[in-house]
Amino acid sequence: MDEKEKEQPQEEKNEADVIKSKKENMKFFTDNNSNPYKYSYERTGSVAQEKEKHKDIAENTESKEEEKIAGRLVSIRSHGKTSFANIADFSGTIQLYFKKDILGEETYNMFKKTDIGDIVGVQGSLFKTHTGELTMKVTKFEMLTKSLLPMPEKWHGLKDKEIRYRKRYLDLIANDEVKQTFIVRSKIIKEIRNFLDSLGFFEVETPMMQPIPGGAKARPFTTHHNALDMELYMRIAPELYLKRLLVGGFEKVYEINRNFRNEGLSIKHNPEFTMLELYEAYADFKRVMQITEDLVVHLADKILGRRVIEYQGTSIDLTPPWKKITMMDAIKEYGGIEMGKISDEELIKKLEEKQVPVKKGTNRGELTELIFAEFVEPKLIQPVFITDFPVEISPLAKSNRTNKAMVERFEPYIFGREIGNGFSELNDPEEQEKRFREQIETDTTGEVFKVVDEDFVEALKYGMPPAAGLGIGIDRLIMFFTNSPSIRDVILFPLMRPETK
Repeated sequence: MDEKEKEQPQEEKNEADVIKSKKENMKFFTDNNSNPYKYSYERTGSVAQEKEKHKDIAENTESKEEEKIAGRLVSIRSHGKTSFANIADFSGTIQLYFKKDILGEETYNMFKKTDIGDIVGVQGSLFKTHTGELTMKVTKFEMLTKSLLPMPEKWHGLKDKEIRYRKRYLDLIANDEVKQTFIVRSKIIKEIRNFLDSLGFFEVETPMMQPIPGGAKARPFTTHHNALDMELYMRIAPELYLKRLLVGGFEKVYEINRNFRNEGLSIKHNPEFTMLELYEAYADFKRVMQITEDLVVHLADKILGRRVIEYQGTSIDLTPPWKKITMMDAIKEYGGIEMGKISDEELIKKLEEKQVPVKKGTNRGELTELIFAEFVEPKLIQPVFITDFPVEISPLAKSNRTNKAMVERFEPYIFGREIGNGFSELNDPEEQEKRFREQIETDTTGEVFKVVDEDFVEALKYGMPPAAGLGIGIDRLIMFFTNSPSIRDVILFPLMRPETK
C-alpha cells in the first residue's frame, strides 16, 4: 500500500472522549514501565538537517547510517501491520514509516498507543519513496512526552483569533505561517543590532522602573517598591536616561527594549511594546532621519531581498530617497487646509464635523496635531518624512533655526501609520525646565506627569553635547515586513482580558 493512499478515517470523538482515550494510552505506557515523560533525547540532527544531509539519496535506496530525530506527531495513518506518520520539529516535517516486522510486536503495539500531538523520538534509515518523498524507516521508537489534550481542529488550522492570541502555543503548533512571522521578527531585531553596531553605536540598558515617568506623553503603569516604600512607574520611554549617558560621555547609544503605556488596545497599540531608541552626539535631526531611511531599506534588502513590499493588498516602495514634507505643507497638500490662514475656532469646527472631540484649553500645537491625524495621516501610504512640528507638542526637541514656533523634528509614515519619531535634542537646561513646566501647566489630556524631572535638568546643566535622537516602534515595523494586519499578530503574547470560565 502506498503511503499516499487515502487515510482511514478515525472515529469522530468529542473532546471528552479524546481526552479519555489519551489518558488510557498514557496508562498503557506506565503499566509497561515506560516513562511517558522522558528526561532527554539525543538527536543526530533536526528534521531540516537530516533532509538536507540525505537530499541526494536515490529512489528506493536506504541511507547506510541510521539517524535519530524527535518532534511532535502531526498525523498518523495506520494500515494493519504498517503505519505512516509525520513528525514536526521547529525546522520542518518528515514522513515516518513503521512496520511491525521491523519494530517487533511489542514496540509496534506501543507505537499504536501514540496519539496526534505526542512528542516522540525515532531512529532509523532514510529512503525516498517512488513519489520522491524522503522518509525514515523506523527501527527504534520512544515516547518522550505524552499529550493529554486534543490538538486544535485536527491540524486543519486554528482559525479563532481569540484562541490564537490567548493560547499562542496552539497557534504556533497549528499555523506554520505564524511561526515564520516570529522567525522574521527575530531576524529583524538581530539585523537592527548588526546595522547599528556597524555604525559604532553601543547597546545599553536603562531602568524599566522609574521614579518619574518621562520621555513621552502617556499614562504610566504604577507599582510599589516595598523595601523603599515608594511608588515607581513602568517606563513609557527610555529617552531621559539615554540622554544622561550622552552627558556621561557616551556618543552613540541605543536600546531595544519594552515600553509600557496605560492606554487602549487597537490594531496599532498594545500596552507593552518594543521600541528602538538611539542617540548620537554631535548630530542633528537630518542625520538620524538618514539613519532611519538607511535602516529600513537595509532590513528590506537583508530580510526580504526586495525594496517593494506588499502590505494588505498595497505595494509599498521603500526605495530611497523618501519624500520629505513639513507638517504645515502636508496639511495643505493632503488636507486642503492652510494653517497660516485659519483660526483656532475654525480648526475646532472642522474637527467637530469629523466627530473628533476637542477638550477645552487645547492649544494651537495640539489642534494642529489633531488636524494632521484626521486629514493627513490616512493618506500617507508611501514612505514619507513629516518634518517641523509645533513646539507645544515637542517639549524635548530643539527649536527650528529659522522659525521658533517649530522644532527640528520628524516622523516617518508608511501606510498611514507613524513608525518612528526623531529630533534634534534640546540641551539647554533652562529652556528644557521651562518647557517641562509649560507642558504641565497647559496639559488637557491627563497624560503629562505633574512633576519635573529635576535630576535630568541637573544633568543637562553639566553639559550635554549637541545630539539627535530616534525612536522606532519595532512591532509596527515588523507588521509591514510580515504583512500582518494587527500588532497582536507580531507580539507572541499580546495583552488579553482574563478568560471567563
